[in-house]
Amino acid sequence: MSTSSSSASATPYSSTPATSPAHSVHQKELPADVARRQCDNVIFDIGDVLFTWSAETKTSISGKTLHKILRSATWFEYEKGNIGEQEAYDSVAKEFGLESSEVAAAFQGARDSLAGDARMIAMLHELKEQPGIRLYAMSNISAPDWEVLRHKGRREDWDLFEHVFTSAAARERKPNLGYYRHVLAATGVDAERTAFVDDKLENVLSARSLGLKGVVFQKFEDVERALKIFFRDPIASGEQWLKANAKRMTSETNTGVVLEENFAQLLILEATGDTSLVDYIQYPRLTNFFKNGGVLTTEAFPFDQDSTSIALSVSPHFDDATKHSVMDEILTYRNQDNIVTTYFDRTRPRIDPVVCVNVLTFFYMNGRGDELAATLDWVYDVLKHEAYADGTYYYYGPDTFFYFLSRLIAVSPSVRERFGPLFTSRITKYFGTSGDALALAMRVLGAAVVGLCDKADHERLLSMQEVDGSWPMGWVYKYGASGVLIGNTGLTTALAVNAMKEVEALQRSSS
Repeated sequence: MSTSSSSASATPYSSTPATSPAHSVHQKELPADVARRQCDNVIFDIGDVLFTWSAETKTSISGKTLHKILRSATWFEYEKGNIGEQEAYDSVAKEFGLESSEVAAAFQGARDSLAGDARMIAMLHELKEQPGIRLYAMSNISAPDWEVLRHKGRREDWDLFEHVFTSAAARERKPNLGYYRHVLAATGVDAERTAFVDDKLENVLSARSLGLKGVVFQKFEDVERALKIFFRDPIASGEQWLKANAKRMTSETNTGVVLEENFAQLLILEATGDTSLVDYIQYPRLTNFFKNGGVLTTEAFPFDQDSTSIALSVSPHFDDATKHSVMDEILTYRNQDNIVTTYFDRTRPRIDPVVCVNVLTFFYMNGRGDELAATLDWVYDVLKHEAYADGTYYYYGPDTFFYFLSRLIAVSPSVRERFGPLFTSRITKYFGTSGDALALAMRVLGAAVVGLCDKADHERLLSMQEVDGSWPMGWVYKYGASGVLIGNTGLTTALAVNAMKEVEALQRSSS
């Protein structure tokens, strides 16, 4: 029995014909939330994926020998319908020094052991419930073996498939490209929007070479995760996760310490515009990074210009008088180079270009950017000479610099005019380079501000989404002295969702 999987030219109980090219038109007309998913179709292997079987026989033929027979050129010809059942048994018996009757008995035992995988079949039913999804099967299987297999399992399970393709009917077998092309032509599906699940890497590789999204079946959980990612709206899933975790999205260090802090909450608020998701202290004027005193640092931690500028730019509870009062005070915290410092504490005269960018954004949003000319000039030099390459004193990696600078470019036409061309050339260098989920989201968002669609990093970011809809925590800032990193899953997810939306908008406008 050829259990490398694939089915006959038609499902055993359904008269539904193979999909025509017209279906691809139908797929393009699906609602936006459906169109956002990566796939509309999935092609499953049958043997060792949807059905399990045992190679152990009651004959003198070992399981190891049985597998060798299945990999023989003779058996391949049998699966392609070029020789008959008895001829196949006689030929492999001669080739392996066996009795033909023993070969027949061994494969009858394999047929008898066939059993559907309940978890895989349940997942098929879940997939079929989603609008517009089509399921197909594609197996390397002889006509006699398919005749046995098609009567295994329940009718309602086989009816899930639009069509079942077998090597015997196609006169081709995996991993030969002709078999895949036959299936693609018969179904009319878009290869790049079709998942392919098979237990053999060589078969998956061929599928990928034609544009299908290949999944190697090793264990059910991995396939389930991959297909859930392929067949869902990543934006809706991310937004659902944010709502489900409202006011519980705390930050964490790379040493495992949980932090109650305001900064990430404010950034989540800016990204989502939803105050119900976040939990931060609404200070009357200056804002502190920490909510309840310093953690892993001095408990009486000073208010800082970074958190304060973000809060005054994002939180709706500040009036204009308060904003201008704080700007007046910030102007008194500049060093000998006339660059704004980080803390409202003259004993800590530190500078950081990302902090400067956030202060500048606050000033430009309120019509006072010209008052920080020296600070803006320094930020330009940081961009020009790529001084951000290893991150900054308080921020992790170059993508944080790009992201926060893009916020400034977005609010100021004059900054856009001056910085835009250089920013474009600098951020483009990072397209496709390494980065965690937050870095990729920030990179995609930064690029979008200057009209660039960072497709490569968008695709990688999309692949990182977890089954629950979130994106894994990435590092955004750090303790300057110790270098301990700080991240927030909620912030990563909020920015990743926005990155998905921005790329969608750019692609829509370009088309």
